[in-house]
Amino acid sequence: MGKTKKDSIAQPPYSFDVPWEELMEDEKFTKAFLSDVLENYIVQQRWYGGKSSKLKYIELQKYFRIQQNEEVYYGLLLEVNFEEAFFQHYFLPIAFVSDGSFDEKERILPLSIKDQQGYIVDALNLEAFRKLVFERIVNSVPNDTTKVRYHKSVNFHDTEYVSSRFMGMEQSNTSIIINDKSVIKFFRRIYSDKNPDYEMSCFLSEHKGYKNTPAYQGSINVVEDDFNITVALMQELVPNQGDAWEYMLKEVKKIFGNLEYKKIDINRLPEVHIFESLGINDVPHQIIDWAGLNVFLKLQILAKRTAEMHIALGSEFGDTAFTPTHFNGDYEVWLKNRLLYQFQNRLNIVENNMHRLKGLSLELGKEFLERKNEIRKRFVNFDWTKLKGERIRIHGDYHLGQILVKDDDFYLLDFEGEPESTIRDRKVKQPPLKDVAGIFRSFHYSIYSTIFSHGEEYPYSQEELFKAGEILYRYFIGVFMGSYVGLVRQHNLNIGYSQERIFILKYCMLEKAVYELGYEMNSRPQWAVIPLQGIMSIINEEN
Repeated sequence: MGKTKKDSIAQPPYSFDVPWEELMEDEKFTKAFLSDVLENYIVQQRWYGGKSSKLKYIELQKYFRIQQNEEVYYGLLLEVNFEEAFFQHYFLPIAFVSDGSFDEKERILPLSIKDQQGYIVDALNLEAFRKLVFERIVNSVPNDTTKVRYHKSVNFHDTEYVSSRFMGMEQSNTSIIINDKSVIKFFRRIYSDKNPDYEMSCFLSEHKGYKNTPAYQGSINVVEDDFNITVALMQELVPNQGDAWEYMLKEVKKIFGNLEYKKIDINRLPEVHIFESLGINDVPHQIIDWAGLNVFLKLQILAKRTAEMHIALGSEFGDTAFTPTHFNGDYEVWLKNRLLYQFQNRLNIVENNMHRLKGLSLELGKEFLERKNEIRKRFVNFDWTKLKGERIRIHGDYHLGQILVKDDDFYLLDFEGEPESTIRDRKVKQPPLKDVAGIFRSFHYSIYSTIFSHGEEYPYSQEELFKAGEILYRYFIGVFMGSYVGLVRQHNLNIGYSQERIFILKYCMLEKAVYELGYEMNSRPQWAVIPLQGIMSIINEEN
């Protein structure tokens, strides 16, 4: 359809002599709708992920009705094709409104239907649509076999719609708060398989009773023979004090402030070997005096919640999508191919953008390129036959921004996986320590971003602050490891012997830092120093 979109397209003013309920069957309408009108609308949306590529045309892959009694909306599954010879799929629910109060940028297409003037708009802008979706989930029947499948958790008992509002400034999805108790997340970028966020949420809270993630309440999936597409996920709204990233930035800023306030000599701070498991009693009193006890107690709680997530994910023996497995040759080939491709991509980005770097970033960028063969060898040096631990389904994009702080506890969310990965890759079973490596990289980021943002506030050189930061970072890791490893081993989740754990952590942290490098080089090159520093510190560590 899209390739000939310019042929026999209706011209404005658009007028159609068919009722709204039959409009999607009108070929002239769909051609007009998929023309430049929809293209211009989509490229301006926050959730559109193709901004760095050139859009070629849009095809309507499927459409379905979202309705209740006489109230009808359409869900569109769109294929966006790019000049660079790839495509992405998006979900767009639409409505016809005659209300002229809608902001111009919310109007997709002005048209007349059966002599009634109005606009096609994104249906999520209508409270009536949000109410309908909530009610369809609440009133869904068990074991639904229709094309559009609404599902409600057996543990969800709210039945009456009261109010709804947009959650806020999201990038890739659109979330609606319902009754100030629930959140319906509408997935904009869609895939031909169930969304991992839906799968993981349902599995953890519905089947395993894991309490520290927003409880699964319902979903909408569009099912046909060759696909099962998740378009919406409803979860409990967890009251919170913000995310763990903001929390950690405040804590780290306070800790660096203590250097001067407590007159601490950075050169006399006791150091610890990286990845050494520590209990609170193992942390020297000089470190507790500097950083305070509270941050380490919080890290123990976060480690416990992380371990409990992995224990739940590793305890399934019925559902093959979640059954633990071991390392094998197929996984090694998949891993190396993926990482070497990603590494080459990052090398190209750094080589082509060296002129954007300066100071320490430039020095580290040069070292990164000079030592590329050494780094590549680290990725190639993955021998599955030496690894005895288990692989399980994991979070996949685990960092402090994916964790909510509620009072003295933490809630884990957003299980979609790495945005760059395919839907198939996101569901590959991985060592649980990959998530741990992600949170460690997040600790590293919180420390270095504090130095970059507030370094001039402290009477120390950047080199001294880096030294203090590295010491702090290792104690953060040590205390987290002390709680995490003890709990997973207690519950018989096999994460390997001590040397295996260190190998996997280094490997995954190197992978994560290389992954981060692409984002920083493209969006804020001076921050590339953080992943570059992470890469070099791992490479410089003794094996």
